[in-house]
Amino acid sequence: MTTETVDPRYADLDRWPTALAVEAMLEGQMAAIAALKDQSGAIAAAADAAAARLREGGRLVYVGAGTSGRVAVQDGVELTPTYSWPDERLVFLLAGGMDALAHSAEGAEDDDAAARAEIAAADIGQNDVVIGVAASGRTPYAVAAIDAARAAGALTIGLANNPGTPLLAGAEHPILADTGSEIVAGSTRMKAGTAQKVALNLLSTAIMLRLGRVYRGLMVNMRVSNVKLQGRANAIVRDVAQVSAERAGAALTHAGNDIARAILIARGMDGDSAAATLLRHHHNLRAAIEAGDA
Repeated sequence: MTTETVDPRYADLDRWPTALAVEAMLEGQMAAIAALKDQSGAIAAAADAAAARLREGGRLVYVGAGTSGRVAVQDGVELTPTYSWPDERLVFLLAGGMDALAHSAEGAEDDDAAARAEIAAADIGQNDVVIGVAASGRTPYAVAAIDAARAAGALTIGLANNPGTPLLAGAEHPILADTGSEIVAGSTRMKAGTAQKVALNLLSTAIMLRLGRVYRGLMVNMRVSNVKLQGRANAIVRDVAQVSAERAGAALTHAGNDIARAILIARGMDGDSAAATLLRHHHNLRAAIEAGDA
């Protein structure tokens, strides 16, 4: 596995001046992102396929172990505040359970039986999208989860940092972030983890784009949970609906801080009609506006 090989250039890394070591690590991080350049098409195809399933009411399921699992969970949990993706439509399967987020449970990654049992317990089905992440591409927990999910009819996406591995072979949509050897040999929390984080950001954001949860580059489904976001929400409603700050604020209050609904209200719809319109268009604000409903 390329992620496990030793790079002789860094054999004496521990003796380097700290500034040089940091520069070398930074170059490695930049190279990790560049490794995704030829994967944009694969990421886009996976996003399009995922959005099609999710429009039918499916769930996003993130699977992983160790660093890969923690990176996967981080991507998923951010979808709720950013895009109001429902909590009940997110599933996290982390080897060793969610306690492994804070306390290492590295041995759990070998438990393929647990992965299969957890896929079954989650009642994974044909409308669900299962994203398996493993730097090695061989982690038994992730590979087994993808295998079981695909057998259950779910759409499967595999993200790995080594080519020709079981995770990529088992997923319908393989994404390879070929980051090569690490500066600290085998420490996939470095280059591999960075590439995984970027790939997942791209994938999940593209999915939200295709689901209409972004309008004119704005987070029109963002959850308003603090003073800063209240101000941002007002600016979004004001700019999209072309109304005053006062009218935008009144619309947000009437909409219970649902930004997309507030935009429709600010454009002249009543609250119930705005809610029904968004529901009819699967919460896609652009579709609602372009259909002439608002």
